[in-house]
Amino acid sequence: MNNLENLKERVIGMSKSTEWEVAKDEWEVERCEEDKKAQTDCVCGKENIKYLFTIRNKENGNRLHPIGSTCIKKFGRNDLDEVAKKYVDRFKLLHAVEDGEFIELSPKYFSRKILLSLYKDGAFRDTKYNGYNGINDYEFLLKMFNMRNKENMTEGQRRKVSAIILNEIKPFLKQELENKM
Repeated sequence: MNNLENLKERVIGMSKSTEWEVAKDEWEVERCEEDKKAQTDCVCGKENIKYLFTIRNKENGNRLHPIGSTCIKKFGRNDLDEVAKKYVDRFKLLHAVEDGEFIELSPKYFSRKILLSLYKDGAFRDTKYNGYNGINDYEFLLKMFNMRNKENMTEGQRRKVSAIILNEIKPFLKQELENKM
């Protein structure tokens, strides 16, 4: 039996429906952990997965863990793919910050979607530096991200971008992902 067949069997066995096309729609991503050494095996049998997703069945509350990001894609659902990508992107950004990389507001680590999801999930706190309104930091980063020519950023704007990344985004990611590593 191949990995896809194993996945389908496991999912169907814990679903309300007995048909893959219906059963695959019963599931949602609940959380993601990271195995930095990639020593964990997916429920499908694939070895050495790094990102360990837990999915939960909305119909009966059953959970499957660990599911690899490749198997998440096998559900063929954009919503699951987007949630999985969000977790993976956040782990990569957190590691880059922790490793002392210079994080620019570039497509290497950011996108409009990533900035919006960080805002919606509470990464931008209300502080005296943003007028006690986190949306100001989000809108500022979005404006800077959308600049055609990043060389036109002033030194003050560059410092503000760095301050938001280090003082808002990094602590948020550390707290969010800390117990998932």
